[in-house]
Amino acid sequence: MPQFLLLKHYRGAPDLPEPVPPMDQWAPEDVDRHLRFLDDCTAMLKESGELVDASGLAPDRVWVQYGGTPGATPVTTDGPYPETSDLVAGWYWVDVASRERALEIAAHVSSGPGPGGKPMYEWIELRQVMFSVPVEAD
Repeated sequence: MPQFLLLKHYRGAPDLPEPVPPMDQWAPEDVDRHLRFLDDCTAMLKESGELVDASGLAPDRVWVQYGGTPGATPVTTDGPYPETSDLVAGWYWVDVASRERALEIAAHVSSGPGPGGKPMYEWIELRQVMFSVPVEAD
């Protein structure tokens, strides 16, 4: 069965039908409503047996590069390119029967509530997982 990542972005996706401010500008009850929706999505995918993983990411990030010699301090930067602002906010990793099912799930996630409880119709990036390496428990 194919696996897909459904990626949510802080910014960098195509424009929404109606602009939505960044979540740090939402009323607390709107943030809570959106996070409850995401929890409900996670529960739905667990119940259906389609959930592999789900995570949300903080907006803070840093780019890291090898320092050039053994023992050198890693080189870090906030990112030299404009596209570095296209930061992934989180994801669902699903194991589904078909690409069509992954599209259905992505469309549902897209309907999450934003400010005032209105659906955001946010863009969800769908990427097929080409391979994964299982991690063995100790």
